[in-house]
Amino acid sequence: MSSTEVLVRDAAAVRFITLNRPETKNALTVPVNAAVRQAVEGAPPAGARVVALTGAGGAFCSGLDLKWAAAEGLDTNTVEERMRTHFHGLVRALRSCPLPTVAVVDGVAAGFGCDLALACDLRLCSDRARFGEIFVRRGLMPDGGGTWTLPRLVGLGRALEMCLTGDMVDAAEAKATGLANRVFPVAQLEAAATDFLRSLAAGPPLVHRTVKAAVYAAMESSFDAALEAEVRGQLKLLASQDFMEGVAAFLEKRPPHFTGE
Repeated sequence: MSSTEVLVRDAAAVRFITLNRPETKNALTVPVNAAVRQAVEGAPPAGARVVALTGAGGAFCSGLDLKWAAAEGLDTNTVEERMRTHFHGLVRALRSCPLPTVAVVDGVAAGFGCDLALACDLRLCSDRARFGEIFVRRGLMPDGGGTWTLPRLVGLGRALEMCLTGDMVDAAEAKATGLANRVFPVAQLEAAATDFLRSLAAGPPLVHRTVKAAVYAAMESSFDAALEAEVRGQLKLLASQDFMEGVAAFLEKRPPHFTGE
């Protein structure tokens, strides 16, 4: 893989990861996946508070690079190993990252590219963004966690429709159904997303980590278990320096400066 196919930049406590294969609409290969996963997993020790994933050249990600896959071989054992280790490994890394993860989507997010965006916690989109579980058009099913993430975002019926038809969803519908969190005019996406990401990174990192863990755990637990997790999390946060800073900033009528302690 060329060292320029995945760009990594840290600024204002945000780790920006850019898929940089615009000639393929940022299609994925095993080396590209490995580089993105390494960048995601390396974000917390590097001091990042937010991870942002985006694509270059007016596209987010068109999914697997089929030409690359065909050249590398499509026998069952090879495909299974790639799927489990490299593709599932990448979406697992995003889901398990303790930091907020944000997909910044301009243009197409299709196939595994759609699942990649869904694996992030939030999705900021341009008004020309399009999402599609297009696997069915190739005689396949979603294989990047879309069968789990999509129904939880848009509901069972809409998720099944997307997976069974392969139809693309535009930015307006994505926003209306909860697939996209925010939509901006394409000319404003970069600036608006950067402002959002920097504002998020300025927030209390202990709270972000605790809330993210609690919300995902609650999706698979009972109401009583969720309440118990809130008690444990809140007691931990009440003992933090960031809580004291938040109270002091409120009383002193100034912005808080959170350190994660």
